[in-house]
Amino acid sequence: QVQLVESGGGLVQAGGSLRLSCAASGLTFSSYRMGWFRQTPGKEREFVATISRSGANTYYANSVNGRFTISRDNAKNTVYVQMNSLKPEDTAVYYCAARPRRGSFLETSAGVYDYWGQGTQVTVSS
Repeated sequence: QVQLVESGGGLVQAGGSLRLSCAASGLTFSSYRMGWFRQTPGKEREFVATISRSGANTYYANSVNGRFTISRDNAKNTVYVQMNSLKPEDTAVYYCAARPRRGSFLETSAGVYDYWGQGTQVTVSS
């Protein structure tokens, strides 16, 4: 049974930082591309960042590029996203997700991801 468990969310002031973690189990972690998405009420899930199986390649949404950094530790079956210079508009539930290696690495659709975590709330106050 595949499980993705996010942690690290919370309340932070604008300009602050948070690091989210996502621990994976039940799958061969190093065989999966990993991604982070976020969602606010009434909106579709939004792509944030993705990382290749080895961690050598990353890709970001324009809205977070230069502020967020995705990374992974395959020995720990964990993917991270370091979020700096946070803004109130970054407030959302953040989800990690896993996808097999097929299709374009630059695909940002949530539909290509097979497994999802339960999400962790990030709230940025102004």
